[in-house]
Amino acid sequence: MLIRTEAPADILVIDRLLKSSFDTDAEANLVMTLRENSQLTLSLVACTDDGELVGHVMFSPVMLDGQDDGWQGLAPLCVAPDYRGQGIGRRLVEEGLTSLGELGYPACVVLGSSEYYSQFGFEAAHHFDMRCEWDAPLDAFQVKALYPDVLKDRHGLITYSQEFSVL
Repeated sequence: MLIRTEAPADILVIDRLLKSSFDTDAEANLVMTLRENSQLTLSLVACTDDGELVGHVMFSPVMLDGQDDGWQGLAPLCVAPDYRGQGIGRRLVEEGLTSLGELGYPACVVLGSSEYYSQFGFEAAHHFDMRCEWDAPLDAFQVKALYPDVLKDRHGLITYSQEFSVL
């Protein structure tokens, strides 16, 4: 399995993958709009040894109390239905977080399963007095520092780019 940065030739394949992975086209439309509006920080794909694209993860900027400090949001993450349960999602997230850290981004947030994302070191954001702009189960909104002490003395409202408002 190869994890790599998306290439222009992947855009329509990613679109089809997202549409086949979610119940609606909302996530596919979100990814396309984020890309078109330059709100994409990092987009990775997973490919089989024969080149079939079977997974995708995207990271985009978020704000903490209206400030752009380079924080990122992980969304969406998807793996083709026939390839789930093989660790592809885990490899995409791990590679994405490593890459973000190497590029100097200090922290990442995610709205999702606390059981799943805790394996990557995400913690419930409310423990740091941080909250999401949307109503969500308390432990579903999570944060991960990509550098030591990044979360120290930080708190407030995390907002995503306006493209997420359609979800």
